[in-house]
Amino acid sequence: MHNTLTSLTKREREVLSLLANGEATNKLARMLGVRPRTVQKHLQRIYAKLGVKGRMAAAIMIVRSGISLV
Repeated sequence: MHNTLTSLTKREREVLSLLANGEATNKLARMLGVRPRTVQKHLQRIYAKLGVKGRMAAAIMIVRSGISLV
């Protein structure tokens, strides 16, 4: 798990941290100063790296790991 998280870029860790807090895509985009489509692309890469299929699985994985992302 830790090795997988270290493969994430700084921006992907930032997105994942906000995701774990339950933020919606549009709100994530506003908070990060990007378009929603950019957030979706970040999420797709995050899911692929973590081997999960969606935001809920990614958020659960991060919360359970107890690892700080930012």
